[in-house]
Amino acid sequence: MSRSIIGILFFLFVAIGLDTDDCQAETERLNVLFIAVDDLNDWISCLGGHPDCKTPNIDRLAARGTLFTNAHCAAPACNPSRVALMTGIRPSNSGVYLNSQPWRPVMQKAVTLPQHFRKHGYHAIGSGKIFHGRYTDPDSWDDYLKQTGDPKPTLAVLNDPHSRAGSIIWGVLDVKDQEMSDFKMANYAIDYLGKKHEKPFFLACGIYRPHMPWQVPRKYYDRYPLDQIQLPKVLENDLKDIPDAGVRMAKPGGDHARILKTDNWRHAVQAYLASMAFADVQVGRVLDALDASPHAKNTIVILWGDHGWHLGEKHHWRKFSLWEEATRAPLVMFVPGVTKAGSRCGQAIDFMNIYPTLCELCSLPVGEHLDGISLVPLLKDPAKTWDRLALTTHGRLNHAVRSNRYRLIRYKDGSEELYDHRKDPMEWKNLADDPAYAEVKQQLAKGFPRKNAVDAPHDQSRRGKQKKNQKRKAKNKRNNSTK
Repeated sequence: MSRSIIGILFFLFVAIGLDTDDCQAETERLNVLFIAVDDLNDWISCLGGHPDCKTPNIDRLAARGTLFTNAHCAAPACNPSRVALMTGIRPSNSGVYLNSQPWRPVMQKAVTLPQHFRKHGYHAIGSGKIFHGRYTDPDSWDDYLKQTGDPKPTLAVLNDPHSRAGSIIWGVLDVKDQEMSDFKMANYAIDYLGKKHEKPFFLACGIYRPHMPWQVPRKYYDRYPLDQIQLPKVLENDLKDIPDAGVRMAKPGGDHARILKTDNWRHAVQAYLASMAFADVQVGRVLDALDASPHAKNTIVILWGDHGWHLGEKHHWRKFSLWEEATRAPLVMFVPGVTKAGSRCGQAIDFMNIYPTLCELCSLPVGEHLDGISLVPLLKDPAKTWDRLALTTHGRLNHAVRSNRYRLIRYKDGSEELYDHRKDPMEWKNLADDPAYAEVKQQLAKGFPRKNAVDAPHDQSRRGKQKKNQKRKAKNKRNNSTK
């Protein structure tokens, strides 16, 4: 009997030991810190897009890992860009092309990135803006803190003609950082990182700025004195060789004309830079928390912007175009034991690659339905040959492909633009009609999707609101013309 008891105790001890080992192995799996910064373009200082911009915290993340210098969004608008990244399915395969298209009805069975991690033993939590606006996905998360509202400027600022130009809105806030929503969203991530966890985690932190309105505390405006602001370089006749479809996207008679008429270009650039500085500080707070946490050595950090942003280039403002300023966005990855500090990758990639990359890094299954492939080979060797083109789509049948050297745009009506970034990084000379580039165009066109899914249904409440706004603007225009 005594031998039997000893044997039983021995096997129990072994079993307990195995369970302990399994638990340790579980917690030793790589975590993911997933930082999204809304409307963040390539002006960040490590990409050198604007001579005045200073983003030291994003820069120090880039100094730790790999900075992708030629990374592009799947769509130059919040909703389709984020849906594509978070589901791994392109707009041309889903039919979600625009902000006004809810994605779950047409992608009912799509497994989002945090859902995929949850299914494989991870705790998925987040805060702020990860999905777009009202089209959040509660089933993707174990816990989530929604974006809250921000303080409003004083009446003096709201009525200042140099705090807005039409619906391009900015303004100084005389408040503390702690009152801002992004500060609170960062706090959620900071609190989580400061604790020990039984499971590995997928922690998303969505920073809303520099999305409009560019209303941030005064100290960030003070970093960029108005009289020292440098404006983007823009050709007066930049749209002369652009097809009509491109000019319609640019809408030069809209935002840009209004900015010039109200003498607000310098004010708006100052406000965008201030908002970037505020966002960068929130990123830094989260990185500091990670460094001080028990998770510092086994956590992947990825930072991305959902698309670029024009501030007058091509006589255009906002995103919603297929030019470099709208499609290029920051992408930085730090992977313990994989990335080399301060490495830069200039290969053309798009954000469809993020989903399969994180799966491979965390030893999760990579579904065959995903439209991208893993970037792990480039994380290990940023100079490795990469023969895939980056693809961006804006509205059905409007696409841009980007190689390491060229950008080819083809609109729904068949008109095209071609730019040689080696000679023309600002995309000032359209080469599409030059016979010398016929073969280049033919090769690049292979990157256009063969399938163009039908448009997903639009949110009727949003379309109704848009129509009402259009009628209001038309009425105001008629009233102004009769004065």
